[in-house]
Amino acid sequence: MHLRELARSHLNAFAALPRVPLAVLPTPITDAVRLREALGGERRCPQILLKRDDLTGLALGGNKARKLEFLVADALRQGADTLVTSGAVQSNHARMTAAAACAAGLACSLVLSSRDEHPDVQGNLLLDRLFGASIHFIPASDDPHLAVAADEAVRVAEVASQLSARGHRPYVIPIGGSSPIGTLGYVAGTLELQAQLSTDGIRADRLYYASGSRGTQAGLELGLRLFAAPYRLRGIAVSAGEPEKRERAAQLINAAAGVLRAGVRVRADELETDQRFIGEGYGIPTSGCVEAIALGARHEGILLDPVYTGKAMAALIDDVRQQHVEPNATVVFLHTGGVPALFAHANTLSQP
Repeated sequence: MHLRELARSHLNAFAALPRVPLAVLPTPITDAVRLREALGGERRCPQILLKRDDLTGLALGGNKARKLEFLVADALRQGADTLVTSGAVQSNHARMTAAAACAAGLACSLVLSSRDEHPDVQGNLLLDRLFGASIHFIPASDDPHLAVAADEAVRVAEVASQLSARGHRPYVIPIGGSSPIGTLGYVAGTLELQAQLSTDGIRADRLYYASGSRGTQAGLELGLRLFAAPYRLRGIAVSAGEPEKRERAAQLINAAAGVLRAGVRVRADELETDQRFIGEGYGIPTSGCVEAIALGARHEGILLDPVYTGKAMAALIDDVRQQHVEPNATVVFLHTGGVPALFAHANTLSQP
């Protein structure tokens, strides 16, 4: 079935869903010509197209804006007056949720896990403060490979309960915006990408993306199936937690398909995410990540982040060097943003 026919069959379902315009869409696709040259040129490196979701506009941009368009609309539909969510102290999702709350006239409470009792107010945390979010700190997980603190869900529930007791109407957004409603962000994002590639006559072979709480993965996987995208998804994990995360992604896909009344069912064992690039832990840059950030900056003038996109680009670079992707292929790199976190890693990234 042609892309337009596939899209038309699901547009009515999308049109019926509440959505608040928070992102500048569509985001552009740029050809990373100089980065390709730095990686060996046409004889060794595939064409690399950057899907610039770092340019979604809200609070310095990032992929969460797509999810928040649906999540904030759902919160308003339910009569909420406060958004409640969680993440690490340098969470991009928390920063963008706080900004989205401001744009929608809502309050915001954040539960942030930190390895330091008194984290420096910089990067995303500084922006959380500027957006007026109420911040509740909890200790990070003892396992540095995990992004979620052991008592994160309990503390979020406590904060929501306290807000309710004071007469507020909280709307809880899971970490990373990874809910069936949030998943719709990258279902719509897939349709946008497919339309852009089709218009330009481009057939992509792979799509690389950083994979954390699995909401983005779920949206991309569902979009792949709904709109018959020709590329393979190449998810790069930035934190541990398999196979539980695969189960979560499958549940999100199936629930989001139900929201759209689409006949799609996915099993966890059908999903794949590469665990080899996590390194010492979540939010701890690897040498490959630092190199990827430098290459992107110096050859393309783009800024990758040290938590997500730097590690995903490190995987793409490794695939090129190990000849795991053909030089005549075309790959799309989904730039999901995260730039504010750069400033929290100044010592690591400023080394010669």
